[in-house]
Amino acid sequence: MWMHHSATMLPAFLLLFFMGTSSRLSEAMSRDEKNKLRNQVLEMFDHAYQNYMDHAYPADELMPLTCRGRVRGLEPSRGDVDDALGKFSLTLIDTLDTLALLNKTTEFESAVRRVVTDVRLDNDIVVSVFETNIRVLGGLLGGHSMAVMLKESGRMLWYQDELLHMAKDLGLRLLPAFNTSSGLPYPRVNLRFGVRGPETRTGTETDTCTACAGTIILEFAALSRFTGDPTFEAHARRALDFLWEKRQRNSNLVGTTINIHSGEWVRRDSGVGAGIDSYYEYLMKAYILLGDDQFLQRFNTHYASIMKYISQPPLLLDVHIHKPLLPARTWMDSLLAFFPGLQVLKGDIRPAIETHEMLYQVTKKHNFLPEAFTTDFRVHWAQHPLRPEFAESTYFLYKATRDPYYLEVGRTILENLNRFARVPCGFAAMKDVRTGSHEDRMDSFFLAEMFKYLFLLFAEEEDLPFNVEDYIFTTEAHLLPLSLSTAPNSQAPTLVNNMAGEELDDSNFEWTCPNTRLLFPDPAFPRNLREPIRSAVDKSCPRPTTHRDPGMGRPPLRAQDFMANNPEHLELLRRMGVSLIHLKDGRVQLVQHATQAVSAVAAEDGMRFMQEMMELSSQQQKEQLPPRAVQIVSHPFFGRVVLTAGPAQFGIDLSKSSSGVRGFVTVAEPYNGCSVLSNGEIVAGRIALLQRGQCMFAEKARHIQKAGAIGGIVIDDNEGSSSDTAPLFQMAGDGRNTDDVTLPLLFLFHKEGNILLEALKEYREVEVLLSDKARDRESIFKGKALPGTLLDGSVDGAEEEDCSTEEKEHTSPASSDPVDQSQITVEEQTTDDSVVRQDSVQPVEGLGSYVPVDEGEEPAVDEDLSGQSVDSLMADWEEDLEAFKQMEKEEL
Repeated sequence: MWMHHSATMLPAFLLLFFMGTSSRLSEAMSRDEKNKLRNQVLEMFDHAYQNYMDHAYPADELMPLTCRGRVRGLEPSRGDVDDALGKFSLTLIDTLDTLALLNKTTEFESAVRRVVTDVRLDNDIVVSVFETNIRVLGGLLGGHSMAVMLKESGRMLWYQDELLHMAKDLGLRLLPAFNTSSGLPYPRVNLRFGVRGPETRTGTETDTCTACAGTIILEFAALSRFTGDPTFEAHARRALDFLWEKRQRNSNLVGTTINIHSGEWVRRDSGVGAGIDSYYEYLMKAYILLGDDQFLQRFNTHYASIMKYISQPPLLLDVHIHKPLLPARTWMDSLLAFFPGLQVLKGDIRPAIETHEMLYQVTKKHNFLPEAFTTDFRVHWAQHPLRPEFAESTYFLYKATRDPYYLEVGRTILENLNRFARVPCGFAAMKDVRTGSHEDRMDSFFLAEMFKYLFLLFAEEEDLPFNVEDYIFTTEAHLLPLSLSTAPNSQAPTLVNNMAGEELDDSNFEWTCPNTRLLFPDPAFPRNLREPIRSAVDKSCPRPTTHRDPGMGRPPLRAQDFMANNPEHLELLRRMGVSLIHLKDGRVQLVQHATQAVSAVAAEDGMRFMQEMMELSSQQQKEQLPPRAVQIVSHPFFGRVVLTAGPAQFGIDLSKSSSGVRGFVTVAEPYNGCSVLSNGEIVAGRIALLQRGQCMFAEKARHIQKAGAIGGIVIDDNEGSSSDTAPLFQMAGDGRNTDDVTLPLLFLFHKEGNILLEALKEYREVEVLLSDKARDRESIFKGKALPGTLLDGSVDGAEEEDCSTEEKEHTSPASSDPVDQSQITVEEQTTDDSVVRQDSVQPVEGLGSYVPVDEGEEPAVDEDLSGQSVDSLMADWEEDLEAFKQMEKEEL
């Protein structure tokens, strides 16, 4: 039963809740095995933390591929992602309480001294209010909590609340953002100048995400109660009050983005992932920390609606707040992985088990949770920035059930991090889970959260320096003491009773504070819930069918046979009223004017040809070749660095090669590869490095092939270009038949190519593997034959191919097509002379030709294109892109 309790009962409440179900169950994994895994967590943490301190500090983040710090303004901008960086040693502050929890007391004390001495919070820089609150303010408060705890036990006696003073200074710097009529904060603030002055370069925004405005209360209330200044808690409560008032009253749901001045919903889709997630989390946790029943009432009201409209176990699908029975999208984002953990806190264990199991099966298919995945568990956005939310839910489910199954899940997380993300200078985010390629990025939340939850999962009670049940975890996993619930909040205003007169459904409260022994009388119960979900995910790989209207006549010229340089084909086009225009930028544009056809029948043929061309063009754009991987396998890398590479539409298709192409790299002379190589005898038997530009890609491939090369890598000559910031593309042919090219050619942007060139400069002999995805490193290191797929006993290799991406079902190999239709701009007939343009790219002499690769940034298009105009497809694409940008704002 739900208990109405006073604030003083909070620690007992959490202790009661987390009591295990059965001591028998935890014996399935021996203590020695758990200790081994716990020690592995500590070793991995040391690898990440030490590399940050050695190569990056005092920068905000470590760039693990280039072994240096990321300093804002010195690296190419990543847009909203960089708003977390404030030149305040972000990673060190975010890691403080992790050091304390992992018993690294000496390192913690040293880190606190560094923060107090070195960190400046008054930089003239614009930062995200949300990220700065949860990472920096939360990190300072968590560090202060740990320092106080250690001081009480006789350590760090020198500590005089320095971190708390810094936290208050930062809180005062964030306060100007709340100076709005609604009380919702501006999304960004200048640390030195605040908002609204010309020198602030901020204060002009009108919109913020719901989570951005609703994820303040824990840190601000803790700051108020630690310092006795009620101002911070009052502002955070005011923002929450406003969001509550603006909920959709019929569905009791909130949208994703809100206008901070008018309170109008800008985006009306509602879910539990990006843009909203931590708003719900903080309502529940504010109740736990502050003992205010009204937060629980609000949470339960929202939760009932989530379970009614959004939860379709094991799925969690966004809906429209005004029409909650209508799904808003067909895919889920990885941030919702926190939700099973929140359901554990709520006490609703069954759907938590089901959703977690779905997420685990998706993880097993792709090694990591893709940034977004479809309802049939295919990759939608392929990145994985080492997010900790799945590990967080795994820990909470283990605490609630004591089912050793979740220890095995934790083992899988550890192994995948070590096998696929570990690099010599730390751990690198995954650029593409399908290929195993890396991004030069290790976010601060990786150290703040991932290692906390994994350590707690495997640690025994005696391994912990304090009782974690006395603390609550913020959304960034910072530790705030529950004793704050009884601290005076210095006349903080009481919450206005916005629930007055509203009917409350008592059933929402029944399992708010359960003893889990009552939930699991049968130890097999969790397993029984998981089995059907596992089989559902395993069997969810239907092959897409080709959609074509029955009975449609065939034109005399098929779109797939059309060649732009064939005079006979051009004459057929003319007879059908289709004209071909060569644009200045090198693209070819097709337009049909039915009135110019030689007959009505020919005009019909022309319309069918145009329709086929539209279908073929959009199909090829949708079914682009996925990115490829360049894996450095020689000493000292041993396969630990994987670079994102663009494929070519000609030459060897690496996805059909079980072992890839492995060899030492050599710079071609001339470097552009546009003439016969002068160092052909050195290139022979090796992989040639080439510079982009001055001739077609296929021409470069022919020259290195003639010299005896076994493969080629083209490196962008545009300094500063990077797959982090530019859309990847695939290299198209030169309009001629390219069947004579029999080696693989891959493309690297300047930044990734430079990593390879620097390695060559330093180690002289550098061996790489060109493949469709990164290969298992142990076999590379031991010199064994490389397996065709990543080692994963749970998934059949062929099935992995089918499920890993939506783009793998090709109608015909691109290399054997007479002409790549995605190079052609098609103009769709709407009336006689009105047209809709569908842009793509044609070879441009001297630059090399390319077409975009769907690398995860650009959302997938629905399978069935029939009846959809290009305008509607573009509208869907824009909506998806907006959703992705929103996700970047939410802890990306």
